[in-house]
Amino acid sequence: QVELADSGGGLVQAGGSLKLSCAGSGRTFTDLVMAWFRQASGKEREFVAAISWGRGTTTKYADSVKGRFTITRNNTKETVYLQMKSLKPEDTAVYYCAAASSFFISTNTRTYNYWGQGTQVAVSS
Repeated sequence: QVELADSGGGLVQAGGSLKLSCAGSGRTFTDLVMAWFRQASGKEREFVAAISWGRGTTTKYADSVKGRFTITRNNTKETVYLQMKSLKPEDTAVYYCAAASSFFISTNTRTYNYWGQGTQVAVSS
């Protein structure tokens, strides 16, 4: 059993920054690949970023956020973060923290077993 608590969303103007957090509990954090997905109103859930831990830490980003968003993790605190910069109106969505019992990163929602409740990010023009 794994519980994820995501937070940090809010309202920001285009070009601004925001940092999201996801705290995990119930399982050893290093056993899990952690990721962020987002879902805009009326659209399907899409991959944003992921971070894994095996022989070394690796990251993956969607092309739409590459160079603007940064994902990091603190295994001791069992927390993953998403630093978002240069935000655009099209970034507006509910952002979800997710976890998978794997050391290999996937961009498919079906891979992830555990999900946070979601945190709203709204970017105004």
